Amino acid sequence: MSIADKLLNWYDANRRHLPWRSAPGAYAEPYHVWLSEIMLQQTTVATVKSYFEKFLRRWPTVTALADAPLDDILVEWAGLGYYARARNLHKCAGVVATEHGGQFPRTEAELRALPGVGDYTAAAIAAIAFGESAVVVDGNVERVVSRLFRISDPLPAGKKPIKARTAEITPKQRAGDFAQAMMDLGSGVCTPKKPKCLLCPLNRDCAAKAEGDMEAYPVKAPKKIKPTRRAMSFWLVHDGHLLLERRPPKGLLGAMPGLFSTPWVERADFPTKPEWLEHVPTNDYWKPVEGLAKHTFTHFHLETQLVAAKASARHNVESGFWHPQDKLEDVGLPTVFRKIAALGDSK
Repeated sequence: MSIADKLLNWYDANRRHLPWRSAPGAYAEPYHVWLSEIMLQQTTVATVKSYFEKFLRRWPTVTALADAPLDDILVEWAGLGYYARARNLHKCAGVVATEHGGQFPRTEAELRALPGVGDYTAAAIAAIAFGESAVVVDGNVERVVSRLFRISDPLPAGKKPIKARTAEITPKQRAGDFAQAMMDLGSGVCTPKKPKCLLCPLNRDCAAKAEGDMEAYPVKAPKKIKPTRRAMSFWLVHDGHLLLERRPPKGLLGAMPGLFSTPWVERADFPTKPEWLEHVPTNDYWKPVEGLAKHTFTHFHLETQLVAAKASARHNVESGFWHPQDKLEDVGLPTVFRKIAALGDSK
């Protein structure tokens, strides 16, 4: 029996039941596959489930999503992180609605041309929604295949031979089920630590299992040390309202609401009072708040201290807007700003 047949038999009996999936042997709704795959980038399945269901309730079709204001999508996306995904989500929905009649294209090449759709996502949609024999490789698949064939090339260089070996075992029929089976195997059985090899349908085919060095794969290059950036944020209130900033449309946390802050700069200490006073949004009396907020992004750590003031009036501040302080959960603050805001709420 081939590797694909063994894996598909296992999948039919042991697959995860996820809200964006169809039954084995059936094609999934392209909109559901696309939406889930964008959400799942750098995010766990457990976190994505509730967001996926919330988005479908509010925007049941790609056309409905395209018609929605970007601000509404950003508010609903808050907490998922990597906010460029949300902006590309809206942009892609617009392209599908206007240029493709509300229908996702069926081939990898056409799908890759859509905003925010890379090689992996295009392959996943093509295989799972349209049955194309596409080679789908995510982190779970990398782990399974690198162990199966004991591929010793360190990542990221190892991605090429891993994809080549994945292509060799991907079947012409049920390619979408095969891809999802590989994902499920990597998620629940072929785990990074202490893989459950006795439960694996491929344990007799696995070269790493034969050598007993499963956890050595995939081989990864040494991690770079993340630098730490430090900044001061500004908590300005007036009559139960908090001054927030609408961040620039491009860049980190683009178009998202947040607190006005000094630049996020890699440095050994926090800005001194003369430094941060140059960045305050108003000329009110500012006073440091006790505490420290910590957050980690992909490429750096951020530590933030807070200074607070009571405004004499609701000043008009460029790129700023006032929001009820007791309804901050409605504005869609990214997690980093929720942590900083917690310092202001506790003072």
